Amino acid sequence: MNESKTPLVTVYITNHNYGRYLDQAIRSVLAQSMQDFELLIIDDGSTDNSREIIEKYRDLPQVITIYQKNQGLCVTNNIALRAARGKYIMRLDADDFLDENALTILSSNLERNEDLGFVFPDYYVVDESGNLIEVVRRHNFNNVSLLDQPAHGACTMIRKKCLEELGGYDESLRCQDGYDLWIRFIRQYSVQNVNLPLFYYRQHTKNLTKDEAKILNTRSKILEKHAKKNGSKLTALAVIPVRGDFADPGSLALRPLAGKPLIEWTIDVALAAKRIGQVIVTTPDPYIIEHLDRIYGARIFVVKRDKSLALYNTYIEDTILHALRMVETKFSLPDVITLLYIESPFRAAEQIDNAIDLLEIFETDTVIGVRPERSVLYRHNGGSLEPMANFGRLRLEREEIFKAAGQLCVVRRDYLEKHHRVIGGRIGHIVLDPQASVSVTSKWDWEIAEMVVRSTTIK
Repeated sequence: MNESKTPLVTVYITNHNYGRYLDQAIRSVLAQSMQDFELLIIDDGSTDNSREIIEKYRDLPQVITIYQKNQGLCVTNNIALRAARGKYIMRLDADDFLDENALTILSSNLERNEDLGFVFPDYYVVDESGNLIEVVRRHNFNNVSLLDQPAHGACTMIRKKCLEELGGYDESLRCQDGYDLWIRFIRQYSVQNVNLPLFYYRQHTKNLTKDEAKILNTRSKILEKHAKKNGSKLTALAVIPVRGDFADPGSLALRPLAGKPLIEWTIDVALAAKRIGQVIVTTPDPYIIEHLDRIYGARIFVVKRDKSLALYNTYIEDTILHALRMVETKFSLPDVITLLYIESPFRAAEQIDNAIDLLEIFETDTVIGVRPERSVLYRHNGGSLEPMANFGRLRLEREEIFKAAGQLCVVRRDYLEKHHRVIGGRIGHIVLDPQASVSVTSKWDWEIAEMVVRSTTIK
């Protein structure tokens, strides 16, 4: 490589056994309309034919090749950061490829605005053979105020000095480097979307992003890390409202699920949550009160509410505020109320903590548990059914649909008291896994819950 000129952009390709796609990724960089770049090709311990492909390009003046033992994505990212000479740096995964104008457009945006920490584009989704599946268009970031939907980890062009000031990548992470970087960047720098699709994101059977459990687990650790770094200043308690047989004949509260009463699944998880200071159960049912006093004693606060507050036409806000009034002489009321219903027994303590972390990090009024809704939903417009979102080859982020899941809601106490609403204001979301989303309200649901218990290690 010619050492005399410092390139404007460093592009680095990370590769581990993606020889099948690697050549297209490399050629998409070399064919850029803007040629003021260097290309680092970093092979992370591949055992396929990747080396043979890389060697074809090693003598080109813009190319630097690095071979290493398998060290994982974030270690490799930091190796690239140390080796990069460009003013801007961008990763391209070996199974993806660029539009020919990607470097021109992204670098131009950074050159025009010194306040930007990074810019990121929309993108195409393609199949294993490179055939178009859909175009993903992000929000118009000129109108975005809640920055809780991060940029794609790859094909984001970053101002190198900003990344260095933030200390590079967290090498303890095995995935979701983009999510971690996003949270760090938005605290100190401006970020911007370019509303043009400028790279091709390939979906195939080995995609890391298909491993939802790993992704959500890693995001959980990232949220906890950033909340701790921020001081985890908000205090929180959990409120668990239960009608019981006294107001709801046929209540499932004390029915055993895998040998443990349904209500205890939620109480035990709330007690295990690190960010929950106190757990309050509010119920008019004397049998539930007696049971909880015997099982939990002073570990929880049980509030006996009037049956009039447990009727179906009453508001949950009244129940929560009543419970707070009943305990306010026993301890200082917290900043945050976490509302949990017992019909979702498989939430994890970490998910409750993360909902509070999210509220704190993104400064929302409310956070709710959700699942992305991928089904085609329709509404009646008076003359016909019409789809609620565009489900063709164009996927607009503003049209993405989520459904409430896990019966998990976190709300700031001052917002609740001022507006008498548990969901409102700036609403954030935490994506729950399918297991946490199981809701037990019918015989069929109960059978599913029993199967979940049998097929997992939940105790």
